[in-house]
Amino acid sequence: MWLIMTGLAAIITTVIWYVKAPEDKYKLSLLSLIFWGATLMWFVDHLMAYLIEGGEFFEINLDATLLGLSVIIFGLFVWVVVLLVSDPKGVLKRVLKG
Repeated sequence: MWLIMTGLAAIITTVIWYVKAPEDKYKLSLLSLIFWGATLMWFVDHLMAYLIEGGEFFEINLDATLLGLSVIIFGLFVWVVVLLVSDPKGVLKRVLKG
């Protein structure tokens, strides 16, 4: 399930980034790359496990869903931290200056 969820997150963020291109003020390209990297990692993991061990290719259960949600939340957290550090609107600079 986490493969499906991260794949959907990657597709959605890529579409939003493409619509907003070429202006990438909020670094949606980074968020898209985070989700595509996670999707590629999960795909290789699933493929190797399926080829070596057999069984189901997609796990659809509560644990897999919670793992998918936690990966998406962590990806969003990393993206927000990068946004805060880069401060595209200069809000933090104004607040810190007083």
